[in-house]
Amino acid sequence: MMKVKRILLICFLTVLFFGNDRLSAQNRVLNDGVVRILAIGNSFSEDAIEQNLYELAQAGKKKIVIGNLYIGGAPLSLHVKNAKGDLAAYRYRKITLDGQMSEKLNEKLSDALLDEPWDYISFQQASPLSGDYNSYAKDLPLLYDYVTKHVEFPETKYILHQTWAYQNGSTHEGFVKYNRSQENMYRAIVNTSKEVFNWGNFDLLIPCGTAIQNARSSFVGDNFTRDGYHLNLNYGRFVAACTWYESLFKEPIIENTFLPLKVSYIEGQIAKQAAHKALSSPYEITVLKDFQLMN
Repeated sequence: MMKVKRILLICFLTVLFFGNDRLSAQNRVLNDGVVRILAIGNSFSEDAIEQNLYELAQAGKKKIVIGNLYIGGAPLSLHVKNAKGDLAAYRYRKITLDGQMSEKLNEKLSDALLDEPWDYISFQQASPLSGDYNSYAKDLPLLYDYVTKHVEFPETKYILHQTWAYQNGSTHEGFVKYNRSQENMYRAIVNTSKEVFNWGNFDLLIPCGTAIQNARSSFVGDNFTRDGYHLNLNYGRFVAACTWYESLFKEPIIENTFLPLKVSYIEGQIAKQAAHKALSSPYEITVLKDFQLMN
């Protein structure tokens, strides 16, 4: 009997001191000074939050944990399928408080939702469908319902991530839906995101689509992607990260001192102004008049 009690005591202490992350997460609470965000996304969430956002938070003396449930090109309908089947279908990437990134393969949505006490969870549509209201109306309520029933805390807030239009001349097959016009795609995206945000129970709209379009009005022009649709690795991704930072922390990004090594001072100013203006006017382009070419 004493031997059994000793074994039980050892098991208890092992769980207490060496328990896995999910057990420890369940004992943490929100409002502990750390902002934790989880994106249910694809390569566009990768572009937006996996580079620069942690560094911006660090420069702003903020504590942040960033999670991304990644499947390349995943539409909302695929996330719904994965949720219903509780499928281990994701590459789960997480940037921890110390800035280190880890990746876990074959993760379930249900498990990731309990991995941290998430302050924010983000939803987005696949880029070809980002201007298609009906695709949101069909699948987003189902995914939203699943997530809200599986999160640990009722205080968790929800984000709608407004993605960006393709570069003119993009060969992406989804561009046909918008007659291969960046203007048509952008207008469809902002109209759709406005409608979805208004009927959805969202706390934040992160207007990356408008921020990128604002940046395109500068002398940099239509050069913010690396392949016609994914943001380039320097100033394209920096625009998106700046938009996320100001949205999350409610602080003007123009006051943040961080600048990626491969981004010039003037490119950094364009990125920050583009993001700042997008937060003020998320559904219309603000021309960056101070960053035009001199005639």
